[in-house]
Amino acid sequence: MKGLLKVLSGKCRFAAAALAAGLMLLAPAAAQKSEHYNSPLYAPKTYDPTVTTSNGLPPALKEVGIEQRLGEQVPLETSFTDETGAEVRLGSFFSKGRPVVIAPVYFECPMLCNQVLNGLTGSLKGISLQPGKDYDVVAISFDARENDKPGLAANKKASYVERMNTPGSAEGFHFLTGKQASIDAVMNSIGFSYKWDEASNQFAHAGGVMILTPEGKVSRYLYGIDYAPRDLKFGIMESADSKVGGVTEKLLLYCYHYDPSTGKYGLAVLRVMRIAGVATVVGLGAMVFVFWRRGKRKEDLNGDA
Repeated sequence: MKGLLKVLSGKCRFAAAALAAGLMLLAPAAAQKSEHYNSPLYAPKTYDPTVTTSNGLPPALKEVGIEQRLGEQVPLETSFTDETGAEVRLGSFFSKGRPVVIAPVYFECPMLCNQVLNGLTGSLKGISLQPGKDYDVVAISFDARENDKPGLAANKKASYVERMNTPGSAEGFHFLTGKQASIDAVMNSIGFSYKWDEASNQFAHAGGVMILTPEGKVSRYLYGIDYAPRDLKFGIMESADSKVGGVTEKLLLYCYHYDPSTGKYGLAVLRVMRIAGVATVVGLGAMVFVFWRRGKRKEDLNGDA
């Protein structure tokens, strides 16, 4: 009897350890479900001390954000001013058959827009695709006042071309300013809303970039200021209808799925692993119950003897 209990105890300890491992496997699923994007930010700046504040969300932030409009056609006929001061049509950046990454920013932003562009260029440096060949980056200022300051766009481009330090950056990066009508048309089409805040003397807005197909349709959203190189690469590959990248990259893309709620790509195989984790937990519970029933039955038989 003691030997049986010893064996049963050892098996139960093993089952308990396996059960804990199974629960750990399921934990990422619960964590991932809770992940979402809802964080428009202010850049740090001096506020007007005469304006009263509250502990709640600032009023300006209630009117800003990013609404996903996947499949929406951006207005290619809108005109902007590029970094050289020339007037250009937005459609000219889609005429070369490449996907386009749009970064809605404004060039005099004290912090957040710089972080968006820093994060974007930093991630693009980590992928094998080449700007000006495999994709283009179009940073569009949503501050109409900057259309009268051509030097801003030129300085921004020079700074980020130097930061990228990769072949094709000068040809693949474009910094545009425009009039309010053109800005509104494009920002509405990509679901990007912003608002001028008198208290902080700056724009309240969210952070993120959008990837568009060569035809100018919104394909992917990436939120925040830090974009995983994998997410950018897969987004560009998908937006190009799998025309960019080799066979290995195409096969790898099939292993991932895009989650619109987070703007990220995740391993599709994780779903299979989580289902297997549930089956493992159920199986281990059944095994523990069977061991317990066998032990109890033998105890009853020995008691009767």
